[in-house]
Amino acid sequence: MEMLTLEAFEEASECVKRVTQETKLVYSEYFSNQTGNKVYLKTENMQVTGAYKIRGAYYKISTMSEEERAKGLITASAGNHAQGVAYAAKAYGCKAVIVMPETTPLIKVNRTRGYGAEVVLHGDVYDEACEYAFQLAEENGYTFIHPFDDPAVATGQGTIAMEIVKELPLVDYILVPIGGGGLATGVSTLAKYLNPKIKVIGVEPEGAACMKASLERGEVMTLPKVSTIADGTAVKTPGHNIFPYIQKNVDEILTVSDDELIVAFLDMVENHKMVVENSGLLTVAALKHLNVRGKKIVSVLSGGNMDVITMASVVQRGLIQRDRIFTVSVLLPDRPGELVRVASVIAEQQGNVIKLEHNQFVSTNRNAAVELRITLEAFGTEHKMSIIQALKDHGYDPVQKTASL
Repeated sequence: MEMLTLEAFEEASECVKRVTQETKLVYSEYFSNQTGNKVYLKTENMQVTGAYKIRGAYYKISTMSEEERAKGLITASAGNHAQGVAYAAKAYGCKAVIVMPETTPLIKVNRTRGYGAEVVLHGDVYDEACEYAFQLAEENGYTFIHPFDDPAVATGQGTIAMEIVKELPLVDYILVPIGGGGLATGVSTLAKYLNPKIKVIGVEPEGAACMKASLERGEVMTLPKVSTIADGTAVKTPGHNIFPYIQKNVDEILTVSDDELIVAFLDMVENHKMVVENSGLLTVAALKHLNVRGKKIVSVLSGGNMDVITMASVVQRGLIQRDRIFTVSVLLPDRPGELVRVASVIAEQQGNVIKLEHNQFVSTNRNAAVELRITLEAFGTEHKMSIIQALKDHGYDPVQKTASL
């Protein structure tokens, strides 16, 4: 069957139901109030394997012959696509080989193995792993499943749009993350089939905006480097096969910064109690860049596979960025009672002390000055400034320092 036709999307939508979990739209009162729109979240972070990738992988395998499946499947990925292919291959009872960079976190390696795949570690980055996967495919006759530059894979990913339109027929905007472009291709193409008035907006990280650059050039181009915390969309070159569909069906590309993703992570955890990986947060961070009001908007949360160490780092940086955590340094005489005096000023302002560092050797004259570094928790910028002003009012000269927990 020719891919990316309405018939293919209908077939794929029925096909993926065998392995996917129903991800109902979640209305976000928080983001709706912030933007003046009705914002809904398509929670693919709650999907089987923790991301939408299972859709494209499973549908792709369904289009293969028994002979092709019997040869075994191979792909390269350090994350969600690896787990999607491994899970889908297990469902079809065929062998899967996943080439992952040697730098891949152990939890992702073990999870991929847990779905029954053979994992081969090779190279430092995705590109090296992918090159080796092609080599193994040629040597062993495996069928290679591309993470995004495959019309069948894109058709499977597009089933998300079918579910969105069925649940919210009058949707005005659908926001999708873009890495290589497979998800955006499927969603935008099907959305335009179902209702040409639907606007589909692709969102990329500022440090890896390969699709935006390619659209502006009018041809697929490769970025010299990528740098972003959104590792799932850190792609240098978008797909050649799917690029024409993006040109035709994606209405606009927005980019967001890493700092915006960090804030979006905090917003999601605090207001929706959901863990969403940085790439999946692109569409949430982009909401404030849409210059519209009163529209029905769906943000696709593409995945939720984030390791705990990364999560802790993002939370800390987010709290600091929003002035919920800050550090000040004050100089005070080295005599009894000074520490209590400073603590009392902070307590009167309802500041919460997290950490104290007392440096008696900041000056050779300890009677003149010792340094007290105070890391505090505040409600936000206004509260922080009131604490700093109170310290000034009591004769101290607080100097802001780089905060750390």
